[in-house]
Amino acid sequence: QVQLVESGGGFVQAGGSLRLSCAVSGYTFSTYAMGWFRQAPEKEREFVAAISWSGANTDYADSVKGRFTISRGNAKNTVNLQMNSLKPEDTAIYYCAATSRSRIIHFQDGYDYWGRGTQVTVSS
Repeated sequence: QVQLVESGGGFVQAGGSLRLSCAVSGYTFSTYAMGWFRQAPEKEREFVAAISWSGANTDYADSVKGRFTISRGNAKNTVNLQMNSLKPEDTAIYYCAATSRSRIIHFQDGYDYWGRGTQVTVSS
């Protein structure tokens, strides 16, 4: 059974930092890209960042470019999201997702498995 478990969410003041992590277990595909999405209250879930299986390729939503960094752990079964210079508009539930494709995917339907999410709250 595939499981994705996010951690690292919390409450932070504007300008602060948080580091999210996602651990993957039970995945049967040998290579898989991963992504982070977020959903703010009363808004649609949106793409935040993605990373290829090798880690060589990354992409970000315009709203987080230059502030967020996605990376994979050495064992490849973890993915991290370093979030700096946080803004109140970054407040959302953050979800990690895994896809059997090895390249970056931006659309939600391209992902096969999802975590349950972790809450990030940024106060002004």
